[in-house]
Amino acid sequence: MNRPRIAAAALALGSLALLAACAATPDEPETEPVAEASGVALTGELTVYAAASLQGAFDELASEFEARHPELDVLPITYDGSSVLATQLIEGAPADVFASADEKNLAKVSDAGLIDGTGEVFATNVLEIAVAPGNPLDIDSLDDLADGATTESGGAPATVVLCAPEVPCGTASQTLIEAAGITLTPASEEQNVTAVLTKVRSGEADAGLVYVTDVEAAAGEVDGIEIDGADAATNSYPIAVLTGAPNPEAAAAFTEFVNSADGQRILASFGFGAP
Repeated sequence: MNRPRIAAAALALGSLALLAACAATPDEPETEPVAEASGVALTGELTVYAAASLQGAFDELASEFEARHPELDVLPITYDGSSVLATQLIEGAPADVFASADEKNLAKVSDAGLIDGTGEVFATNVLEIAVAPGNPLDIDSLDDLADGATTESGGAPATVVLCAPEVPCGTASQTLIEAAGITLTPASEEQNVTAVLTKVRSGEADAGLVYVTDVEAAAGEVDGIEIDGADAATNSYPIAVLTGAPNPEAAAAFTEFVNSADGQRILASFGFGAP
Protein backbone atom coordinates (compact mmCIF):
# COMPACT_ATOMS: atom_id res chain seq x y z
CA MET A 1 0.00 0.00 0.00
CA ASN A 2 1.28 3.44 -0.89
CA ARG A 3 0.75 5.36 2.38
CA PRO A 4 2.11 8.74 1.12
CA ARG A 5 -0.58 8.80 -1.63
CA ILE A 6 -3.33 7.93 0.86
CA ALA A 7 -2.17 10.67 3.21
CA ALA A 8 -2.06 13.21 0.39
CA ALA A 9 -5.58 12.28 -0.70
CA ALA A 10 -6.86 12.60 2.85
CA LEU A 11 -5.24 16.03 3.16
CA ALA A 12 -6.85 17.16 -0.09
CA LEU A 13 -10.27 15.94 1.05
CA GLY A 14 -9.85 17.74 4.37
CA SER A 15 -9.00 20.99 2.59
CA LEU A 16 -12.10 20.70 0.40
CA ALA A 17 -14.27 20.09 3.46
CA LEU A 18 -12.82 23.15 5.17
CA LEU A 19 -13.51 25.33 2.11
CA ALA A 20 -17.07 24.04 1.93
CA ALA A 21 -17.64 24.83 5.60
CA CYS A 22 -16.33 28.37 5.13
CA ALA A 23 -18.60 28.87 2.14
CA ALA A 24 -21.60 27.77 4.25
CA THR A 25 -20.85 30.17 7.09
CA PRO A 26 -23.61 32.84 7.31
CA ASP A 27 -22.63 36.40 6.39
CA GLU A 28 -21.79 38.74 9.23
CA PRO A 29 -24.71 40.98 10.35
CA GLU A 30 -25.06 44.24 8.47
CA THR A 31 -23.40 47.12 10.28
CA GLU A 32 -24.28 49.82 7.76
CA PRO A 33 -27.47 51.87 8.10
CA VAL A 34 -30.48 50.23 6.48
CA ALA A 35 -31.02 51.67 2.99
CA GLU A 36 -34.37 53.04 1.90
CA ALA A 37 -36.69 50.93 -0.23
CA SER A 38 -35.51 52.95 -3.24
CA GLY A 39 -31.94 51.90 -2.50
CA VAL A 40 -30.90 55.55 -2.12
CA ALA A 41 -29.12 56.50 1.11
CA LEU A 42 -30.62 59.54 2.84
CA THR A 43 -28.32 62.56 2.88
CA GLY A 44 -28.56 66.33 3.20
CA GLU A 45 -30.95 68.16 5.52
CA LEU A 46 -34.58 67.61 6.54
CA THR A 47 -36.84 70.50 7.60
CA VAL A 48 -39.93 69.66 9.64
CA TYR A 49 -42.75 71.98 10.76
CA ALA A 50 -44.81 70.46 13.60
CA ALA A 51 -47.57 71.44 16.01
CA ALA A 52 -46.33 72.66 19.40
CA SER A 53 -47.96 69.75 21.24
CA LEU A 54 -45.71 67.33 19.32
CA GLN A 55 -42.43 68.76 20.58
CA GLY A 56 -41.30 66.07 22.99
CA ALA A 57 -42.35 63.19 20.77
CA PHE A 58 -40.99 64.67 17.55
CA ASP A 59 -37.66 65.57 19.11
CA GLU A 60 -37.26 61.89 20.01
CA LEU A 61 -38.52 60.74 16.61
CA ALA A 62 -36.03 63.02 14.88
CA SER A 63 -33.17 61.78 17.07
CA GLU A 64 -34.01 58.14 16.33
CA PHE A 65 -34.41 58.85 12.62
CA GLU A 66 -31.00 60.54 12.47
CA ALA A 67 -29.43 57.58 14.27
CA ARG A 68 -30.73 55.32 11.51
CA HIS A 69 -29.52 57.66 8.78
CA PRO A 70 -26.22 59.17 9.96
CA GLU A 71 -25.62 61.01 6.69
CA LEU A 72 -28.87 62.95 7.14
CA ASP A 73 -29.22 66.06 9.32
CA VAL A 74 -32.68 66.73 10.75
CA LEU A 75 -32.65 70.47 11.39
CA PRO A 76 -34.12 71.80 14.66
CA ILE A 77 -37.86 71.31 14.21
CA THR A 78 -40.04 74.42 13.97
CA TYR A 79 -42.83 74.16 16.53
CA ASP A 80 -45.85 76.47 16.85
CA GLY A 81 -49.61 76.51 16.63
CA SER A 82 -50.79 74.64 13.54
CA SER A 83 -52.56 77.70 12.16
CA VAL A 84 -49.38 79.77 12.53
CA LEU A 85 -47.32 77.12 10.75
CA ALA A 86 -49.90 76.77 7.98
CA THR A 87 -49.77 80.51 7.35
CA GLN A 88 -45.97 80.48 7.24
CA LEU A 89 -45.95 77.61 4.74
CA ILE A 90 -48.56 79.27 2.53
CA GLU A 91 -46.47 82.45 2.59
CA GLY A 92 -43.47 80.54 1.27
CA ALA A 93 -41.52 79.15 4.23
CA PRO A 94 -39.40 76.24 2.90
CA ALA A 95 -40.04 72.88 4.54
CA ASP A 96 -40.11 69.18 3.75
CA VAL A 97 -42.75 67.92 6.18
CA PHE A 98 -45.78 69.41 7.94
CA ALA A 99 -47.34 67.69 10.97
CA SER A 100 -50.51 69.44 12.11
CA ALA A 101 -52.58 69.04 15.26
CA ASP A 102 -55.73 69.00 13.15
CA GLU A 103 -56.86 68.19 9.65
CA LYS A 104 -58.32 71.65 9.04
CA ASN A 105 -54.96 73.42 8.99
CA LEU A 106 -53.38 70.72 6.85
CA ALA A 107 -56.28 71.22 4.43
CA LYS A 108 -55.44 74.94 4.19
CA VAL A 109 -51.93 74.05 3.06
CA SER A 110 -53.28 71.40 0.70
CA ASP A 111 -55.77 73.85 -0.81
CA ALA A 112 -52.83 76.14 -1.57
CA GLY A 113 -51.33 73.33 -3.65
CA LEU A 114 -48.51 72.68 -1.21
CA ILE A 115 -49.18 69.09 -0.16
CA ASP A 116 -47.75 66.15 -2.08
CA GLY A 117 -50.62 63.65 -2.16
CA THR A 118 -52.80 63.55 0.92
CA GLY A 119 -51.93 63.74 4.57
CA GLU A 120 -52.10 60.66 6.79
CA VAL A 121 -53.36 60.76 10.38
CA PHE A 122 -50.69 59.36 12.69
CA ALA A 123 -51.93 60.19 16.23
CA THR A 124 -54.82 61.48 18.33
CA ASN A 125 -55.05 63.61 21.48
CA VAL A 126 -57.64 64.98 23.93
CA LEU A 127 -57.77 67.91 26.32
CA GLU A 128 -57.44 68.09 30.10
CA ILE A 129 -57.61 70.96 32.57
CA ALA A 130 -54.09 71.83 33.71
CA VAL A 131 -53.86 73.18 37.27
CA ALA A 132 -51.11 73.83 39.80
CA PRO A 133 -49.70 70.74 41.54
CA GLY A 134 -52.07 69.54 44.23
CA ASN A 135 -55.00 71.36 42.61
CA PRO A 136 -55.17 74.06 45.33
CA LEU A 137 -58.47 75.48 44.03
CA ASP A 138 -60.15 72.04 43.95
CA ILE A 139 -61.12 72.38 40.29
CA ASP A 140 -63.09 69.31 39.26
CA SER A 141 -64.72 70.22 35.96
CA LEU A 142 -65.27 72.89 33.34
CA ASP A 143 -68.14 74.22 35.46
CA ASP A 144 -65.56 75.39 38.01
CA LEU A 145 -64.00 77.58 35.32
CA ALA A 146 -67.21 79.26 34.16
CA ASP A 147 -67.75 82.98 34.43
CA GLY A 148 -69.02 83.79 37.93
CA ALA A 149 -68.00 80.45 39.41
CA THR A 150 -66.19 80.63 42.72
CA THR A 151 -63.73 78.21 44.23
CA GLU A 152 -64.94 75.68 46.79
CA SER A 153 -63.39 77.82 49.51
CA GLY A 154 -65.47 80.79 48.33
CA GLY A 155 -62.53 82.60 46.75
CA ALA A 156 -62.39 84.54 43.50
CA PRO A 157 -63.02 82.76 40.18
CA ALA A 158 -60.07 80.91 38.72
CA THR A 159 -57.92 82.73 36.20
CA VAL A 160 -58.13 80.68 33.01
CA VAL A 161 -56.12 80.74 29.79
CA LEU A 162 -57.09 79.05 26.54
CA CYS A 163 -55.69 78.58 23.08
CA ALA A 164 -56.98 81.03 20.48
CA PRO A 165 -60.03 79.73 18.57
CA GLU A 166 -58.14 79.35 15.27
CA VAL A 167 -55.58 77.01 16.89
CA PRO A 168 -56.55 73.31 17.10
CA CYS A 169 -56.46 73.24 20.91
CA GLY A 170 -58.64 76.38 20.88
CA THR A 171 -61.18 74.81 18.54
CA ALA A 172 -61.34 71.72 20.75
CA SER A 173 -61.66 73.90 23.86
CA GLN A 174 -64.64 75.77 22.42
CA THR A 175 -66.30 72.48 21.47
CA LEU A 176 -66.06 71.23 25.05
CA ILE A 177 -67.12 74.55 26.59
CA GLU A 178 -70.21 74.65 24.40
CA ALA A 179 -71.00 71.01 25.23
CA ALA A 180 -70.78 71.88 28.93
CA GLY A 181 -73.27 74.71 28.41
CA ILE A 182 -71.12 77.33 30.14
CA THR A 183 -69.71 80.76 29.38
CA LEU A 184 -65.97 81.00 29.93
CA THR A 185 -64.08 84.23 29.33
CA PRO A 186 -60.32 83.53 29.40
CA ALA A 187 -57.75 85.94 30.76
CA SER A 188 -55.82 85.42 27.50
CA GLU A 189 -55.95 83.42 24.30
CA GLU A 190 -52.61 81.95 23.23
CA GLN A 191 -51.34 81.02 19.78
CA ASN A 192 -50.19 77.56 20.85
CA VAL A 193 -50.80 75.08 23.62
CA THR A 194 -47.25 75.43 24.96
CA ALA A 195 -47.97 79.05 25.88
CA VAL A 196 -51.10 77.98 27.80
CA LEU A 197 -49.13 75.37 29.71
CA THR A 198 -46.35 77.88 30.47
CA LYS A 199 -48.81 80.31 32.07
CA VAL A 200 -50.21 77.61 34.33
CA ARG A 201 -46.73 76.37 35.19
CA SER A 202 -45.55 79.87 36.11
CA GLY A 203 -48.63 80.68 38.20
CA GLU A 204 -49.85 83.41 35.84
CA ALA A 205 -53.03 81.36 35.45
CA ASP A 206 -54.87 79.01 37.78
CA ALA A 207 -56.02 76.73 34.99
CA GLY A 208 -55.77 76.15 31.26
CA LEU A 209 -57.02 73.66 28.72
CA VAL A 210 -54.12 71.68 27.28
CA TYR A 211 -53.60 68.24 25.81
CA VAL A 212 -53.18 65.11 27.93
CA THR A 213 -49.71 64.81 26.41
CA ASP A 214 -48.76 68.29 27.66
CA VAL A 215 -49.68 67.39 31.23
CA GLU A 216 -47.62 64.21 30.95
CA ALA A 217 -44.64 66.10 29.50
CA ALA A 218 -44.81 68.64 32.35
CA ALA A 219 -43.67 65.82 34.65
CA GLY A 220 -45.41 66.93 37.83
CA GLU A 221 -45.17 70.70 37.30
CA VAL A 222 -48.93 70.72 36.71
CA ASP A 223 -51.74 68.31 37.50
CA GLY A 224 -54.30 67.21 34.94
CA ILE A 225 -58.05 67.09 35.56
CA GLU A 226 -59.97 64.88 33.17
CA ILE A 227 -62.84 66.50 31.28
CA ASP A 228 -66.09 64.59 30.97
CA GLY A 229 -66.76 63.88 27.31
CA ALA A 230 -63.29 65.01 26.22
CA ASP A 231 -63.31 62.44 23.42
CA ALA A 232 -66.04 64.49 21.72
CA ALA A 233 -63.27 66.91 20.77
CA THR A 234 -60.52 64.46 19.88
CA ASN A 235 -57.78 65.99 17.76
CA SER A 236 -56.47 63.94 14.84
CA TYR A 237 -52.88 64.69 13.80
CA PRO A 238 -52.04 64.37 10.08
CA ILE A 239 -48.58 64.48 8.50
CA ALA A 240 -47.68 65.16 4.88
CA VAL A 241 -44.77 65.78 2.52
CA LEU A 242 -44.79 69.25 1.00
CA THR A 243 -44.63 69.81 -2.73
CA GLY A 244 -41.30 71.29 -3.70
CA ALA A 245 -39.73 69.74 -0.61
CA PRO A 246 -35.97 70.37 -0.75
CA ASN A 247 -35.37 66.74 0.31
CA PRO A 248 -38.39 64.69 -0.86
CA GLU A 249 -36.76 61.28 -0.31
CA ALA A 250 -35.95 62.05 3.32
CA ALA A 251 -39.38 63.66 3.80
CA ALA A 252 -41.17 60.54 2.55
CA ALA A 253 -38.96 58.29 4.69
CA PHE A 254 -39.58 60.39 7.82
CA THR A 255 -43.36 60.35 7.41
CA GLU A 256 -43.16 56.59 6.89
CA PHE A 257 -41.11 56.27 10.06
CA VAL A 258 -43.62 58.30 12.08
CA ASN A 259 -46.35 55.89 10.97
CA SER A 260 -44.22 52.77 11.55
CA ALA A 261 -44.50 50.50 14.57
CA ASP A 262 -41.39 52.11 16.09
CA GLY A 263 -42.71 55.60 15.46
CA GLN A 264 -46.07 54.73 17.00
CA ARG A 265 -44.30 53.28 20.04
CA ILE A 266 -42.48 56.57 20.60
CA LEU A 267 -45.70 58.58 20.20
CA ALA A 268 -47.55 56.30 22.63
CA SER A 269 -44.79 56.78 25.21
CA PHE A 270 -45.67 60.51 25.18
CA GLY A 271 -49.36 59.82 25.69
CA PHE A 272 -50.64 60.11 22.13
CA GLY A 273 -53.48 57.86 21.05
CA ALA A 274 -53.42 55.66 17.98
CA PRO A 275 -54.83 57.09 14.74
